[in-house]
Amino acid sequence: MPTSSTKVVPVGPKICKPFLLDVMVFSPEAGFKFNVSVERDCTPTADSIWKIVFDLSQVVAGSPDVLLVHVSFTSGTPVEQQAVQNMASQGVTQAQANVLVNQVYPAAKAIAGNQNPTAAQKQQVHDAMSQVVNLDV
Repeated sequence: MPTSSTKVVPVGPKICKPFLLDVMVFSPEAGFKFNVSVERDCTPTADSIWKIVFDLSQVVAGSPDVLLVHVSFTSGTPVEQQAVQNMASQGVTQAQANVLVNQVYPAAKAIAGNQNPTAAQKQQVHDAMSQVVNLDV
């Protein structure tokens, strides 16, 4: 027979500390590199905002890398928020890495240097980033 229990949790002001954590660096082909980071930002009321950041750079020997595309995907649902938090604590899974390399990278590369990507191109990048977060949902 289960026993009764009581849980007491002190309540105080909410605390949210922003941070940025690199979780993956990959070179998908010669001359290119991408970094994937998990970012925790905070609202004025100390609620967490979880994001995945994808930065695509061109690698030039003897020079600093040149940033080509910056993508910031903000999680919308509690399930997505948990998935992003899991990336921060557990790293990128093999399935997520496959989507980053095979879907996010080509979609981001397609808009590199384009100051006005089409709505369809932006949607393709969004859908690929969403898939990274929603793989296990």
